[in-house]
Amino acid sequence: MAEFSSVAPCFPVADIGATIRWYEEQLGFIGDPFPSSEPYVFAIIYRDNIEIMLQRIEGYEKPDLYNLRSGGVWDAYFRVEGVKDLFDSVREEAMIVQPLRKQPYGNWEFEVKDPNGYILVFSQPE
Repeated sequence: MAEFSSVAPCFPVADIGATIRWYEEQLGFIGDPFPSSEPYVFAIIYRDNIEIMLQRIEGYEKPDLYNLRSGGVWDAYFRVEGVKDLFDSVREEAMIVQPLRKQPYGNWEFEVKDPNGYILVFSQPE
């Protein structure tokens, strides 16, 4: 039987270079774009064991779906150690959608909107 080892979300974006810079500056990711100079058409950004793929679509604007569901519509859910430290490092500059809070199911979570409108949730069990 097949064994899955990871998954990487693929986000369409209008500007891969700007997206890479935001993820590097705000969240400590490293960008690996293609081709080697802008305008990039594809990139993988990574940190620790996490990868996100970026695909360039000229003029792309992500629809805002957040309020279509009670509790929000998320695009990526990150399980992290040190979520409180991460929140402290991004809360002054990142667009915080939901601040760090303890959920009824016991996890500490916060939500950030990236510059393309993707909702990123960072979570740590208590």
